[in-house]
Amino acid sequence: MKFKTHYLVFNTKKRIDFINITPEVRTVIKESQVREGLCLVNAMHISASVFINDNETGLHYDFQKWLEKLLLIILLNNIDIMIQEKIMPMLI
Repeated sequence: MKFKTHYLVFNTKKRIDFINITPEVRTVIKESQVREGLCLVNAMHISASVFINDNETGLHYDFQKWLEKLLLIILLNNIDIMIQEKIMPMLI
């Protein structure tokens, strides 16, 4: 059985960024000389993600706006929890 492990490392300048890694993955597969099987692409960082979809700027824009809204909801939720757990007991 043939296998190949390869790590791609990316540093982005923006907090949210989308990188099309298809060319790099194709190159690694070609260099591996594996002819059939499975290619596992995994984000090894807790704040990273891999998604497979069309490489459309409009789709990337929609994803970014959705992530920004999700982040705002999470932040507001955390502030509410902090108020209930830390500040309210001090006022009582």
